[in-house]
Amino acid sequence: MTSTAPARRPADRFRSLLAPLGVAAVTAAAAAYVAAVDPNQPGHYPTCPLLFLTGLYCPGCGSLRAVHALGHADVLTALHLNPLTVAAVPFLLWRWGLWALRSWQGRPVRTNLAHPAYLWGLLVIVIVFWVIRNTPFGHFLAP
Repeated sequence: MTSTAPARRPADRFRSLLAPLGVAAVTAAAAAYVAAVDPNQPGHYPTCPLLFLTGLYCPGCGSLRAVHALGHADVLTALHLNPLTVAAVPFLLWRWGLWALRSWQGRPVRTNLAHPAYLWGLLVIVIVFWVIRNTPFGHFLAP
């Protein structure tokens, strides 16, 4: 015996998309602001606390300028400023798309981001990137 789920009303589908659409709107507004207000000009954004206190680049240093460059379709500059930020954008778009699709279909949304092994691997990549960009032979990774 098979059971079929009742068809969802359009109002229910729209309501289920409110959270993904809200996140997309806030993200688009933030990206548009960073694209419009140049982080390369002093005084628009605060300095990285780690860079200010220690003179070392954190894994996120250069991310605002990378988002600004991506907002102007300058991918090569964005890659030079922070390759991890540029690599994260397609992954985040893919995950947002899955979230929106599952919400639209009325399927449960996964609450875990990834298998713990992948998260540990990402942590190792970030730490290695952080260390290398602060060494003399890794100066090409500095923003």
